[in-house]
Amino acid sequence: MSMVRTREAFEHEEFDRLAPFAVKSGASRGRLHAESEHPYRTAFQRDRDRIVHSLAFRRLEYKTQVFVYHEGDHYRNRLTHTLEASQIARTIARSLRLNEELAEAVVLAHDLGHTPFGHAGERVLAQLMKEHGGFDHNRQSLRIVDLLEDRYPHWRGLNLSCETREGILKHGCHWDHPVPVPDATAQPCLEAQVADFSDEIAYTNHDLDDGLRSGLLASEALGAVALWRDTERDVAQRLGDVPERIRHAQIIVSLINQLATDLVDATAERLAAADPASADDVRAIPQRLVGYSPETDKRKRELKRFLYRELYNHSRVVASNQRAEVVVGDLFCAYRDDVSGLPVQVHEHISEDGEARVIADYVAGMTDRFAIEEHRRRFGETV
Repeated sequence: MSMVRTREAFEHEEFDRLAPFAVKSGASRGRLHAESEHPYRTAFQRDRDRIVHSLAFRRLEYKTQVFVYHEGDHYRNRLTHTLEASQIARTIARSLRLNEELAEAVVLAHDLGHTPFGHAGERVLAQLMKEHGGFDHNRQSLRIVDLLEDRYPHWRGLNLSCETREGILKHGCHWDHPVPVPDATAQPCLEAQVADFSDEIAYTNHDLDDGLRSGLLASEALGAVALWRDTERDVAQRLGDVPERIRHAQIIVSLINQLATDLVDATAERLAAADPASADDVRAIPQRLVGYSPETDKRKRELKRFLYRELYNHSRVVASNQRAEVVVGDLFCAYRDDVSGLPVQVHEHISEDGEARVIADYVAGMTDRFAIEEHRRRFGETV
């Protein structure tokens, strides 16, 4: 018996271990550009590794989740958010006998297209690109993996598998994309659906954690939210009198566990009822099979409404977002006025992609830190 586990061995194992409705790496629909298979890694393992080694992935470290990087060392950024979400996705996918590597790859790529300063920067670019094809971060994530990463001699992008690109798209492609996109289906594969919910579980809970740490959220106010209140009571009964920081941390742990567990249980029930025989059967079903039970979904929505009201729309966050919008808007307009300020490797794509799109690509790829410094250099002021 060989001491080495080959790619073929992993692929055979998937057919034995995973559910019939899981996506199998050995049955991948391929890549945009044909490549030789790797001797030891499956298609989705390669996708995961290519994403992690990309420039765009490293830049996530200095891209805002809620708080800009200079506001504190312990707040989440887009990179730590992505890592937390990917681990939740692996747990859920494993429990449902889905392809963990595919779910992980989708999550690791899902925020690559986020602008500096998160949704604030995205809003500005969406407005400025309104007459030039539009902008949103899901679309930008696909542009990054298909076109903007520059690592290979014979093609642009990372040349990811069709299945990972399907997961990045989320809701299909409703815009002009320079290369072919995966075929539109009623729903994406289950691994992509799991990735979507894992993203939500991660940001809901770590934004709560960061909001409490920052002082923008008060646990007393959270007592009006049923999911938090009941979890806080259960944690208090289990742990007794502990420091507030420990209590808050354990509430967050319990909330993540509750949401992930309910998602697995409720999804398993839907899968049993629908009885899909393959991943393509899943794609043809009109409604998503991955989801919470009705009661948990109701309680989760109440918690998210609280976050939007008390954290995302907090005056301090709004003020930070307004400053960010000025930075992103000023930089985009400055490059539109004089494209000679673009780096050579960016400027060379104007003839192929168009001036406005190339500028949007460049500005969207900036980190918070780089955008702030570039704005200061150009405009001589700090906003």
